[in-house]
Amino acid sequence: MNHLTPNALQRVLARDKALLIDVREPGEYAREHITGAQLLPLSAFDISQLPRKRMIVLCCQSGARSTRALARLHAAGFKEIAHLDGGLSAWKAARYATSASALPPARPMHVLPIICGVMTVATGLLAWLASPWFLLATGITGAGAFYAGLSDNREHSRVPGALQGNQQAGTGKNRLAEAKGMDT
Repeated sequence: MNHLTPNALQRVLARDKALLIDVREPGEYAREHITGAQLLPLSAFDISQLPRKRMIVLCCQSGARSTRALARLHAAGFKEIAHLDGGLSAWKAARYATSASALPPARPMHVLPIICGVMTVATGLLAWLASPWFLLATGITGAGAFYAGLSDNREHSRVPGALQGNQQAGTGKNRLAEAKGMDT
């Protein structure tokens, strides 16, 4: 397992010798990423999406998440793998180029509190004006929000976010699939 400095990574990328994978979340990637990096969040890290016959370099914000992803690739038998020591922070400190995504970050988890808030207020008003039985709906809404918060279940938000950063603007093509040699 290799640990690359920003200077070493710049040399590898200049020779087009590696596929650079950003393992941060879609919102982080959208705000700023290393130019040419492909998004594959650690939260949805699927090794089968990566080519085995090409060098893979992983990066994140500081190097912690990319180190975890690197260990997973190593355990799965990948040979030509590395990660950027210090992550995007070190890359920027070395004054190398970054880009922002043309696509806005997906924010599906922000919808849940809004829906729960509106339902709670509406059913509370209905309970006060029409029937106390509407308090049951308020309790169900609250229990659902409580469960979502406790379980940290975000499965419904992974697919749009994971796909979003990998789409080439205007083409509808998945860049990870292209790097692996798959038709989309």
